[in-house]
Amino acid sequence: MIEILQFPFMQRAILAGIFLAALLGFLGVFAILKKMAFFGDGIAHASLAGIAIGLVASVNPLWTAIIFSVVIAVLIYLLEKKTKLSIDAVIGILFTASLALGVILISLQKGYQPELISFLFGNILSVNSYELVIMIIFSIIIILFLAVFYKKLSLIAFDKEGAYLAGININLFEILFNIFLAVAIVLGVKILGIILVSALLIIPASIGKILSGSFRGLVWWSIIVGEIMVLLGLIFSYVFDLPSGAVIVLCGAVIFVIVAVFHGLIILKRDNN
Repeated sequence: MIEILQFPFMQRAILAGIFLAALLGFLGVFAILKKMAFFGDGIAHASLAGIAIGLVASVNPLWTAIIFSVVIAVLIYLLEKKTKLSIDAVIGILFTASLALGVILISLQKGYQPELISFLFGNILSVNSYELVIMIIFSIIIILFLAVFYKKLSLIAFDKEGAYLAGININLFEILFNIFLAVAIVLGVKILGIILVSALLIIPASIGKILSGSFRGLVWWSIIVGEIMVLLGLIFSYVFDLPSGAVIVLCGAVIFVIVAVFHGLIILKRDNN
């Protein structure tokens, strides 16, 4: 571990991983409760168009991806509310259309695009100082929002009618949550890639749901598991020279299997007694 910390790129990777694991772990709790796992996956794929726009326009793809994904998140919310379409249908239409746009824009770029590959498959080791600052700032802002309003957000997730009767502006909080989730997903794309980023949103919260007996416990377990996933993934990927994003996700999958089996054995033992 001491050897790993000697390298600046590993220091940036660990810091980025710590903040994003906490952010996506916290957001994942509400995403699971609101059954928005497909939303996260859809936004991740839709971000390809934003990344492609940045590459074509010679602008930092992280910013164009964030802006494009926020627009898609708002469109998903509006179309769900204003049309008779289900949210799954809306997400499916918008993310496939965005993917198609991204593919067309990418085809206009000649030659090898290393930055595009890092977004597609993730490369936490490629995070530079500028991107790290962006990740930390957004992570702090969104985590503070979740921490301050988590009671209202949890009430909306569990009981919309009760939240409405309590005087909570449901529309405002839902659209803000969609926007913040979109931003977090794009930031996560940088470390895990478009294909794998939803795992850091879903796996920690799913494990937390198994381990916890309260909502507060669910939040803390989700964040802790996310941090363990990232740190173990970085260590193993460094030691065995493997892709960091894939190793992080596999670490999470192994933890999930261990927790699920152990939890099942405990329940079985109780039933037998």
